[in-house]
Amino acid sequence: MLQIILILLLIAVVAIWILISPLLTKQRRNQVKKRSFSPLWKSIVENNLPIYTSLSSEERRRLQGHIQVFLAEKQFIGCQGLQVTEEMKVIVAAVACLLLLNERDKYFPKLRSILVYPGVYFVKETVATGYYVVEERRTARLGESWSRDQVVLSWEQVEQDTKNWQDGHNVVLHEFAHQLDQEDGQAEGVPILKSKSDYQIWAQVMTAEYQQFCDDVHRGIKTVIDSYGATNPAEFFAVATETFFEKPQQLLRKHRDLYELLRGYYQVNPEEWG
Repeated sequence: MLQIILILLLIAVVAIWILISPLLTKQRRNQVKKRSFSPLWKSIVENNLPIYTSLSSEERRRLQGHIQVFLAEKQFIGCQGLQVTEEMKVIVAAVACLLLLNERDKYFPKLRSILVYPGVYFVKETVATGYYVVEERRTARLGESWSRDQVVLSWEQVEQDTKNWQDGHNVVLHEFAHQLDQEDGQAEGVPILKSKSDYQIWAQVMTAEYQQFCDDVHRGIKTVIDSYGATNPAEFFAVATETFFEKPQQLLRKHRDLYELLRGYYQVNPEEWG
């Protein structure tokens, strides 16, 4: 009898924790957001995020709060001898948190660590080249997003991207878009949406845009979205996200339906940032 009572008490405690844990997390994050934003961090963001000064005062306030939560919750690990500085952390956080400006309650929930390499890094890939034939290749990478708990970045590429904003290439935006896509455990170009009806609209627009885009790439037609997006729907979503934030006017002009879809999802309008 005592054993049954203890089991019931344990179940009750677990149930209560499940209920109050999100509230405690939200409260803790709100406290972090209320902290004074470091003048040093503000200077770093202003010098390395070209669109920062174009944001509204409310958007800048939200971005600062998101950066503080991000840096409080995520671990940075330098690879190949790289020492990750405070400036590096703030730059990565600032770009990644552009994707959270819509006040999402989640901060890339599966992500625990950001691994940063000095430059291009190499991984071993196992590729099937035919029936029962497997080949191991050494492949160069600039970044990748793992569905488990990590994002990997080349710092050299991060620096290049911040200096060349508006070229449509941004490894941080790309890999963190993958994180949003992977929240449900799948990498298929469909992030978690608010309602069931949103999924139907998303499928209609994305399918049409992706098919047309792949056709354009196959025919050699120059596109505002990088051709790498034709790899698969997941890469199309990530590359379209880069374009949405870095080349909004061009995306709006060439792919209005896609732009409006991403505008609705991210709940920001980069076209207004000039």
